[in-house]
Amino acid sequence: MPSLTPNNNQSHTAMGSIASFTPSGADQPQVKLVVANGKSFALNGKSMSYRFHVDEKTGDLLSDHFGGLVTEDPAIPGTTPPNGWSTTSHLRREFPELGKGDFRNPAVFIKHHEGFTVSHFKYQSYEVVDGKPEFSELPATFGEADQVKTLIVRMYDSYSHVAADLIYSVFPEHDAIVRRVVLTNKSENPVTIEKLGSSSIDLPYAEYDMVGLRGEWARERSQFRRKVEYGMQSFGSNTGYSSHFYNPFLGITSPTTTESHGDAWGFSLVYTGSFVAEVEKSPHGLVRASIGMNKYQLSWALQAGETLASPECVAVYSSSGMGGMSRNFHRLYRQNLIKSKFVNEMKPPLLNSWEGLYYDFDESKIEKLATAAAGLGVKLFVLDDGWFGVKHPRVNDTAGLGDWTVNPVKFPNGLKSITNKVTQLPVAGSSEKLQFGIWIEPEMVSRNSELYTKHPDWVMSAGSHDRSETRNQLVLNLALPKVQSSIIASITSLLEDATVSYVKWDHNRAIHESSAPQNYHAYILGMYKVFDALTSRFPDILWEGCAAGGGRFDPGVLQYFPQIWASDNMDGIDRINIHFGTSVVYPLSTMSAHVGAAPSHITKRTQSFDFRAHVAMMAGSFGFELDPDKLDEGERKKIPSLIALAEKINPIIIKGDLWRLRLPEASNHPAAIVVLPDGSQAVLFAFQMLSTAMHETPVLKLQGLDAAARYKLDGDKVYSGATLMNGGIQFAFDRDYDSKVVFLQRL
Repeated sequence: MPSLTPNNNQSHTAMGSIASFTPSGADQPQVKLVVANGKSFALNGKSMSYRFHVDEKTGDLLSDHFGGLVTEDPAIPGTTPPNGWSTTSHLRREFPELGKGDFRNPAVFIKHHEGFTVSHFKYQSYEVVDGKPEFSELPATFGEADQVKTLIVRMYDSYSHVAADLIYSVFPEHDAIVRRVVLTNKSENPVTIEKLGSSSIDLPYAEYDMVGLRGEWARERSQFRRKVEYGMQSFGSNTGYSSHFYNPFLGITSPTTTESHGDAWGFSLVYTGSFVAEVEKSPHGLVRASIGMNKYQLSWALQAGETLASPECVAVYSSSGMGGMSRNFHRLYRQNLIKSKFVNEMKPPLLNSWEGLYYDFDESKIEKLATAAAGLGVKLFVLDDGWFGVKHPRVNDTAGLGDWTVNPVKFPNGLKSITNKVTQLPVAGSSEKLQFGIWIEPEMVSRNSELYTKHPDWVMSAGSHDRSETRNQLVLNLALPKVQSSIIASITSLLEDATVSYVKWDHNRAIHESSAPQNYHAYILGMYKVFDALTSRFPDILWEGCAAGGGRFDPGVLQYFPQIWASDNMDGIDRINIHFGTSVVYPLSTMSAHVGAAPSHITKRTQSFDFRAHVAMMAGSFGFELDPDKLDEGERKKIPSLIALAEKINPIIIKGDLWRLRLPEASNHPAAIVVLPDGSQAVLFAFQMLSTAMHETPVLKLQGLDAAARYKLDGDKVYSGATLMNGGIQFAFDRDYDSKVVFLQRL
């Protein structure tokens, strides 16, 4: 059972709490952050309001508004008469259950002890809390009393004796409403939770588009957008994880919304497991948008007195288009989601051994590669897959996973010996010594391993069904406490035995078989326990998430790992699409990107070294994944200057705000600008995909600058912000796959 405890003083008059604030725009009166009287409720941000009220006849909660800032309920009570087949399907409901006349998609679906599935939750009471309660089992946003305020609305089904707490936290600086639902079985009999949505919002009649992020391995998170039609439209994941296929994000926009103009609502699920996002346009024209855990992989048995908490959903609103919505997510996640001390720190340029050596290495080859890296100015060397396994050495992908002991043939002097050698190497052009990082995949096991031989019962399985393999590996059942303890102990032993500054935590397959639907969620809860234990035990290690590339790029992982490997695909063209798509929800600072060899090991395409490097520099963690000795002399000589450029860019990427100026799916010349919050510096990325002979290039109008300020471009010419944003810049490109990186300094 998750504990619900405040992370700060709950007093309504706590020092530093934000009872009211002045909204965006000049000469506006102060607005209370949370307005509640037991009949109506409002949560207000700088330029956003979320409002609902209690229906006095039914005890139901009815939605009034989620959008731009308002000071009272809008005059839109709804016009559809309650006739025909339904009695409540014309209502905009805050916590819809199935039954009692609402035949639309429910947010909660419970199978009761007697077998029926009707629920009827009614309002009971409310509480306003300064700050935000903490939950022990699930990752969540956090904040002090001067950043966030929380409204808890308590509902109860007196027929089945199940209570529902709807917990809303408002972050006014980010125009964000964070909601989760906590169900408690107060009856004497068990119930089964078949569905529990984290957020469900009914929007008034209008035309809308829905937005999502789709993909696969090596082409993660491309933005898609389509019109919301009558009926149900949905997407999600059945893989056991958030997955490459669809990201746990749902966007709703007006049809005319662009990057910089129009209404945009975003719903981001802080969860790493299977999920479902659903949008239903009812016959009455109302649109219901919801997101939560996958209803096919739940069936959670709730015994008497037990509690189930949903993952929380972060909902943001912007009237400044998709870009404004994204920046709200980015700021909130950097400031109020990621716990790592590295969240706002520059990341060391690295070299990863994988595509340079794959499994073909020993201690001398690793020492040689690390020495070459340090000599070029690389500050972090990462030993990737293939370093472990004693009885079942990891010389290919058929063995060794689960046995996190160094391979004595490859490293006869042990892991500590090679880490000591690496960390004594001086970094060229710096007073620093080279840091050492390592790759692990602790949630997986190979059949050919000591761990599987001893504990075949630790694997995710379904009775006598075959245990299907992907990449010659099986999934350990992290729902089992003994599996959690084993992983924590083995990785702790590994990290205590060597000088490690960075860990890349990989995860290369989905779940095919499970003993029961509820085991999927239990697995994710166990995984979070492992993440929390290890990152808390080793806070000075920079942890990076990875899942066959970017298969688990989600807010749940970001709680523990401040950066995630965005894709195994290092092709510069594809990576532009991946970076732009990922940035719809996630800040550039959370992305990890490398420069690979050419032609690309995945696409077989070739772009210039500069182009690939400039694309990778858009990410918060920049590096190389190649063998410098296999580069031509010209490319090798470029590495020190590219590292210097990346280190100049990195502080802006880590803390800056992103404006996507032109999208790669809509332009031959995609571009983006990142501006520090104080406006003092910015970096502009501009690309050309294909060259067109004897043809003009488009004028690029910048955004995010101070119109009245003056900016020096690359230490040379000076222009006003107004000129740069309204007059623009025009670049001359020389070839296919060309790029420009321009620094702007406010004078």
